[in-house]
Amino acid sequence: MSKVEDFLTQAEEQEIVAAIGLAEKNTSGEIRVHIEKKTSIDAFDRAMEVFHLLKMDETELRNGVLIYVAVKDKTFVIYGDKGINEKVADDFWNSTRDVMVSHFKNGNFKQGLIDGIYKAGEELKRFFPYQEDDINELSNEISKG
Repeated sequence: MSKVEDFLTQAEEQEIVAAIGLAEKNTSGEIRVHIEKKTSIDAFDRAMEVFHLLKMDETELRNGVLIYVAVKDKTFVIYGDKGINEKVADDFWNSTRDVMVSHFKNGNFKQGLIDGIYKAGEELKRFFPYQEDDINELSNEISKG
């Protein structure tokens, strides 16, 4: 599988968007998923670029989380902004990655993404609980490069 279009079906994409909405329901945090074919630079560096391009570094509490996937490269990065990074345990992003990898190894990309989204959402809820005046600062749609 080397094309972005083949990575997830339309129905799977909608399930992921719904999972983002559900995960964000109890937090002021923002979660995005970005999928592209491949990256010509280090995946972590590319995830930081995408984070900036999607304006995820402009959230009020700096509590955005990006799940970046390069399909052909078979790599992904979970990138959390400064606000969330300062709060979570040191091994949080690695444990989230491990949950996702267990599904990815079996070709179940949708469930891997959903489990990663829910795990990030739980931590966001813990440190950045939903407030009555919260607004959804960023789209929940999957972005593609």
